[in-house]
Amino acid sequence: MDFIKGKIESEAIRFSEAKSHIGQVVKVQGTVHKIRKMSGFAFVILRSARDLMQTVYSVEFSKFDLNSISEGSSIVVKGLVVEDQRSPIGCEIQMHYVEVLSKPYEEMPIIINYKKLDVNLDTNLQYRPLALRNPRERAIFKLQEGIVRGFRDYLQKQSFTEIHSPKIVGAGAEGGSNIFTLDYFGKEVFLAQSPQFYKQMMVGVFERVFEVGPVFRAEKHNTSRHLNEYVSLDIEMGFIKGFEDIMNLETDLFKHIFELLDSEYKNELELLKVTLQKIDQIPSVKFMEAKEILAEKFERNIADFEDLEPEEERLLCEFAKKEYNCPFIFVTHFPSSKRPFYAMDDPNDPNYTLSFDLLLNGLEITTGGQRIHDYNEQLKKIEKKSLNPDDLQSFLMIHKHGLPPHGGFGMGLERLTMQLLGFQNVRNTSLFPRDINRVTP
Repeated sequence: MDFIKGKIESEAIRFSEAKSHIGQVVKVQGTVHKIRKMSGFAFVILRSARDLMQTVYSVEFSKFDLNSISEGSSIVVKGLVVEDQRSPIGCEIQMHYVEVLSKPYEEMPIIINYKKLDVNLDTNLQYRPLALRNPRERAIFKLQEGIVRGFRDYLQKQSFTEIHSPKIVGAGAEGGSNIFTLDYFGKEVFLAQSPQFYKQMMVGVFERVFEVGPVFRAEKHNTSRHLNEYVSLDIEMGFIKGFEDIMNLETDLFKHIFELLDSEYKNELELLKVTLQKIDQIPSVKFMEAKEILAEKFERNIADFEDLEPEEERLLCEFAKKEYNCPFIFVTHFPSSKRPFYAMDDPNDPNYTLSFDLLLNGLEITTGGQRIHDYNEQLKKIEKKSLNPDDLQSFLMIHKHGLPPHGGFGMGLERLTMQLLGFQNVRNTSLFPRDINRVTP
C-alpha cells in the first residue's frame, strides 16, 4: 500500500533563489516568455508565477536543439548559474539541458512579451486568459491579492471574524430595480446586491465581522466606473460609540494595506510605476460643507443637494490633495433621502444620516456609516421609506431580540485597485469583468 505524506518535492529552485546558487548547476522551471536569437546563441526569457529570468542558449554549452522549444513552451532547464549584474536578479543561467513539458499548438493572437501590452481594452478582454500572462497585466492582480491580504490580516488582528453570506437571497438589501432575479424552483429570488443584512445579523453573533465576496448590480450602465458583478470588501462592527469609530478603523486599515504593499509587493509597484503615499490621517467634511467648498473654491453652481456628482468627487479630492496633501477625503452626513432604510439618522437633524463616503483620487470607493439598532426606530424608517415590514421579517428579527450599536462599510475591490493604480477603467482591474455586454471569457 502507498501512503501520501502531504509533501510536494521539486528539484527546481525558484527564480528568486538563483543568486544564492552562483557557480552551481541547478534546475529551474517555467514558461518560455521570449526567445531572442543571435548568431550562435540566444537569450531565452522564462516566466514563472511572479518573476522573469534570463537563460542563455549557446552552441558551446547547450546540449539540445533550440528549435525544440518555442514561446509558450513549459520547460525544465538544467544549467549553470552565472553572475550578471545587468540582470534584475543579478544572475542568469547557462542552459545545458532542457526537458519540454508542453508546447503550444498555435501562435499567440496577441503579443504578451512586450513590457506593456500593446492592445486596446476590448482586445485585452477578448483574449483575457492570454493577456493576463503579460507581466504588467498580472502585476495588477498580484497587487490586488496584497490588498485583500492586508484587509484580512488587519481585521483578524482586530478580533474580526470572517463570514461567508449567501448570494441567493429572498430580498434585496437596497431594493430598487438594480437587482437580478432568478427562478429558484418556481420561486422568484435575487442575486445579492450586498451582504448587508447578513453582516448585521452576525454582529449579534461575533460582534465584529468581515467578508470578501461577489455582489451583483443589475444596472444597465456602460461606464468606466461600474461593473455588474464585483468583489466587495465588507465589515460590520458592534459596540461602537459613533460612526467615527468606523472611519477611524478604515483609516488605520489603509495604513496597514499600504505598508504591506510597500514592503512585500515592491516589484509589482515598480512594474506599474506606482508610488503609494504615506497616510497618517484623512480629512473629513460634512456633506453640506463639501457643497460649500465646491461652490467657493471651484465656483461651482450646485444643482444636486442630495448626492455628490462624479465631477464633485474629483474636485473634492483635488481640494484634499492641495490643502492636506492627502489622496483621500471622507464626506459625512449624507441626506437621509439618499441613504438606505437601515442608515441611522442624525439625532441633531434627521434630514441627514450618520453615514459617510470615502473618496480616493477623485472617486468614491467606500460607503458606510452607523446602522439603526433599535427595533421601533428601524420599523419607523422602513415605513417612512414606503417599504413593507413583512418583506423584511428575518432582518427585523435581529432588532426585536437586541443588537448593540453598530456600523460598517463596503468597498469595491476593483474600483479601489483602479484608483490606487491610476487606471481610467474599472475593467482593467477586474480579472474577468462582467458588464452589460460581457459574460465571457
